[in-house]
Amino acid sequence: MAELRDDGAHRHTRRAHTRNVSAAGQGRPQGTRFRTAPQAAPSRTVGAPARRTAAPAHGRPQGRHGVQPAYQRRSTTQARRKPIVPIIVCAVAVALIAAIVLFVVPAVGRLISGSNKPAVEAGVEVQINIPQGASGDQIASILSQNHIIEDPKEYYATVRSMQADALLKPGDYLFTTLQDPEEVVQQLIDGPNVEGVTLTIPEGLTVQQTAERVQETYGISADDFLAQAKASNYVSDYPFLEGAYNDSLEGYLYPKTYSFQDDPTADEIIRAMLDQFETEIADLNLTDGANGLTAQQIVTMASLIERESSVESERSTIASVIYNRLDEGMPLQIDAAIVYARGGGSGTVTYDDLEIESPYNVYQNPGLTPGPICSPSVSSIQAALNPDDTNYLYYVLSSAGDGSHKFSETYDEFQANVQEYRDSQS
Repeated sequence: MAELRDDGAHRHTRRAHTRNVSAAGQGRPQGTRFRTAPQAAPSRTVGAPARRTAAPAHGRPQGRHGVQPAYQRRSTTQARRKPIVPIIVCAVAVALIAAIVLFVVPAVGRLISGSNKPAVEAGVEVQINIPQGASGDQIASILSQNHIIEDPKEYYATVRSMQADALLKPGDYLFTTLQDPEEVVQQLIDGPNVEGVTLTIPEGLTVQQTAERVQETYGISADDFLAQAKASNYVSDYPFLEGAYNDSLEGYLYPKTYSFQDDPTADEIIRAMLDQFETEIADLNLTDGANGLTAQQIVTMASLIERESSVESERSTIASVIYNRLDEGMPLQIDAAIVYARGGGSGTVTYDDLEIESPYNVYQNPGLTPGPICSPSVSSIQAALNPDDTNYLYYVLSSAGDGSHKFSETYDEFQANVQEYRDSQS
């Protein structure tokens, strides 16, 4: 029921939320916010790989002094000749016990303590990336897995002694295996020591646009990058990609500035972006979904919020409009999804665009798009997880010209806001 606008106001007509899924075979999930509609077939949820922790080392307790003597001295009158066979048997038994004590027990002790690891050559150069927002556990795991500081406990102790908890910086580092812990922590305080060409991926880019940025920066063909950017190539290492729509990494190449030494491959760039996505969602419990949506649908909604908002404080309100429209069974009518369906471009959405046959056409198809339309920021993901509690069904750009919106509950209010915006542009 929203009016089509040719002046840019139209892209902000109405956004709703529902556990509706698009007409591409998806039903409308049930949840506390959703009252009617049949429940969709559940899709697999996505999570961070579980973190692997090292077993604590256990030292072997030392024995006590004061062992009883092996024999007592007899007087010459008590001495008797012993049979030789028992003596030989005793000697063999003693030898076996000694062998067990000398070889078997230490080996078992090393196995229990975790010290029976392959030897690591010291001084081998290792390049690592500390993702933005990485926790202390993540940093310790990265250092330990790369044998820079073998024992996470030693890393923690060094950070505490240097009072460096809040001073560590993300980025690319070059260390050596079995390096002095104080040197490692000091370098993390000083900042990245790897210089290279940086790649900046802004929020809201598509995989196609990301491929073009990679080509401009590193000379990797956009076609080659797109050929590599398939969810099936990475799902074994990144479980949150399970069930990604159309085998695409759309929505998961996290927007950030990256730096790579030498000439990175498409695979290395993609893994750095997926690592960053994993880091950003680590504390969001995304695998459980929210409000009746799956984790994949949350990322999809976040991508719509990302493209619809330029004022961060409004993202949770826009999320509420999307949820409310979905709950009412209203089409989302989000122009950003139409732009994605037509293959991009900066031109105004036209009436012809609204007739595009695509599962991303949210004028014709109810519910969310079948997959994300861009890479959202973590703030948009948080908004999708925690929408404001409103009754808004419509919004349009405000006349302030600062990217903010005016929200309304009724169509008449919406029309008045549209007219106010148009008057401000004339």
